[in-house]
Amino acid sequence: MHDDLMAEAAAWLAEDPDPETRAELAALIEAGDVTGLADRFGGTLQFGTAGLRGELGAGPLRMNRSVVIRAAAGLAGYLKKHGSAGGTVVIGYDARHKSADFARDTAAVMTGAGLRAVVLPRPLPTPVLAFAIRHLGAVAGVEVTASHNPPRDNGYKVYLGDGSQIVPPADAEIAAEIDAIGSLHDVDRPEDGWQVLDDSVLDAYLARTDAVLAAGSPRTARTVYTAMHGVGKDVLLAAFARAGFPEPVLVAEQAEPDPDFPTVAFPNPEEPGAMDLAFAEAARTAPDLVIANDPDADRCAVAVRDGERWRMLRGDEVGALLAAHLVDRGVTGTFAESIVSSSLLGRIAEKAGLPYEETLTGFKWIARVDGLRYGYEEALGYCVDPDGVRDKDGITAALLITELASVLKERGRTLLDLLDDLAVTHGLHATDQLSVRVQDLTVIADAMRRLRENPPAGLAGLTVTRAEDLTEGSEKLPPTDGLRYTLDGARVIVRPSGTEPKLKCYLEVVVPVGDAAGLPAARTEATARLEALKRDLSAAAGI
Repeated sequence: MHDDLMAEAAAWLAEDPDPETRAELAALIEAGDVTGLADRFGGTLQFGTAGLRGELGAGPLRMNRSVVIRAAAGLAGYLKKHGSAGGTVVIGYDARHKSADFARDTAAVMTGAGLRAVVLPRPLPTPVLAFAIRHLGAVAGVEVTASHNPPRDNGYKVYLGDGSQIVPPADAEIAAEIDAIGSLHDVDRPEDGWQVLDDSVLDAYLARTDAVLAAGSPRTARTVYTAMHGVGKDVLLAAFARAGFPEPVLVAEQAEPDPDFPTVAFPNPEEPGAMDLAFAEAARTAPDLVIANDPDADRCAVAVRDGERWRMLRGDEVGALLAAHLVDRGVTGTFAESIVSSSLLGRIAEKAGLPYEETLTGFKWIARVDGLRYGYEEALGYCVDPDGVRDKDGITAALLITELASVLKERGRTLLDLLDDLAVTHGLHATDQLSVRVQDLTVIADAMRRLRENPPAGLAGLTVTRAEDLTEGSEKLPPTDGLRYTLDGARVIVRPSGTEPKLKCYLEVVVPVGDAAGLPAARTEATARLEALKRDLSAAAGI
């Protein structure tokens, strides 16, 4: 075993084109560090519908130039087999460590494979890449990003020519092409031959952002904005300026791209503490709302003043607010969300007489809904202009929520007032999440197995009226590793995260509300039920 591991590491080292990972690997080999080598060579980083995502470092279980070159070669092989030889592949990247290197390697591989590679001019939001695919008539797109993962991570997200992220069977076919790659020395990587784009694609994207707003709508709401050390600032400021909103007040400490994310442990607006600096700026400047993007700016977080404090709205709350705003504007088309998001969207769509669809988790599914007009997911993702960007877009979502805040402000009302209206009309839909981050992935597998072998008959004093194993799929949903429990007045979904080492449990309770006076009691009841659901589900899953 030791000799085999050393031989595998030495063979990898002989092909590794990156001086940094070569030095890392050489030091491990020289020290005879079997544990360190096994941690890097105990398998391969698996390519799936989320592309690739993992910790930076040497070896097949890390994100590095060798892994990216293989992934790019596999994608090129897939595209050529599917009749796209000579087509355009557009490549974008964020400001994380190694992102520019991975983008350049991808361009070189595509060029060497006879495809036309074009690269965005600098680190830009993921939605710009998603827009560019259809704008340029590309056969595929690649975004180098790890979104809101920790600083040590990077990733590789693949889109096809429809502008949506890959879904099965494309992921498995690309993975097979990657596995078929022999030596990296056989992958042609010329030193030039691809095109670095100018700002014309970005300008076209920004021109498109105007389309999400209603002509002549109020533009008075004032915002505090944080880019969370990512790439959103310049594009969001340009979009707000075009729209005529007041210039957002920046959280200076987090405004510029920084791959080390020095002010946050996890650069995700949902993580505890991530919004503290933004709330401090809001306390100084008293805006109407606080807006945050994640590092690649495809997600949008919103916070509002709630009494004496600033409160992050849940993704489901923002999702419902945007839906209600679009209904109020008289839009037509299908509203869609993933199964882990609040059922309130379905109620809003039904009352408005609009089509409604549920999909599996991820915008790769939401974006493919026929006739989509608006889609959202509880993890702060909103697609408000599917004709422009068939993915979540934190820039256009920020514009739309600020328009809504402006409309309400002109009426002497707030986003919280509108949430109250929705609760009275449709019942109070309260959501929460039980999320467990693990070091050992067997913890997740054991929890799923335990729930499958001993499904709970009741949770939080509520009877489970239906238990579904989503691995079996259904008429409307493809198979996925997940469990769904329907209860009297509640719903629970349990699934492993597709991008992080987490077990995620999505909880929702619905409490009827007679009128506005009944809201405080309904909220108290909902909070108690959610806490009981967490407690009972933790016990049932053994987490």
